[in-house]
Amino acid sequence: MYNGAIAKKNATLGSWSEVQNQYQRRADLVPNLVEIVKGYAAHEREVLEAVTEARAKAVQINIDPDNMTPEQLTQYQTVQNKLSQEVSRLFLVAENYPQLRASENFLSLQSQLGETENRIAHARSSFIEAARDYKTYIESFPTNVTLGVIVPGKFKPIPFFEASPGTEKAPEIKFRN
Repeated sequence: MYNGAIAKKNATLGSWSEVQNQYQRRADLVPNLVEIVKGYAAHEREVLEAVTEARAKAVQINIDPDNMTPEQLTQYQTVQNKLSQEVSRLFLVAENYPQLRASENFLSLQSQLGETENRIAHARSSFIEAARDYKTYIESFPTNVTLGVIVPGKFKPIPFFEASPGTEKAPEIKFRN
């Protein structure tokens, strides 16, 4: 039982590493995107600064997965969501610049960021699955009793990602005439 708990915990921590890896990949792409947009839309300073600031906050936050709390995970998720929002806002600004939208570098980065968002979603899903499997294992009888006697307090559940507030409602889409 102890070895099983170790294996499941390590699988969860490995999944968490992949989540962080994918978020880091996105953070590494953002400065290149900002530079390209800056070349075409230099007067969009507010948006460029917001993206840069959101990226800086996203790479500063570091969580020890062995001692992760739901509050830390919520803070991490909030910062990452802010970066996603600012990058989306940057893409909206780019819509006003046909030359930028036609730039091969811009299109390549846009594609890579889209692919990275898919990788992030997959990594988060794998992490949630591993964390759920680990939690179920350590809380199930007789494992919970055995581990509680042999190594009390060593195995604690790892929190899951939660849906962002407001995602329970579908976005309202209005077409202009």
